[in-house]
Amino acid sequence: MQEIARPADAIDFLNEWPEDRRDRIYEAALRACFDAYNGRIPASAARKTFFRFAKQVAILEDATSAMQWLAACT
Repeated sequence: MQEIARPADAIDFLNEWPEDRRDRIYEAALRACFDAYNGRIPASAARKTFFRFAKQVAILEDATSAMQWLAACT
């Protein structure tokens, strides 16, 4: 699991995404994250686009369920 807290985190994550799995929603997410990082769009707009990408590729994890799992391990 990897926490994405700001546009720079999302950009790093997306740059590591396998090239053979990159598509239009990936490109839109990367572009939106760069635009938010550079102040051209609000971070909330980039977040929505990144969430769409994450849902499409089935990597979106509910943070509350992950935190409960981590708490159980301590």
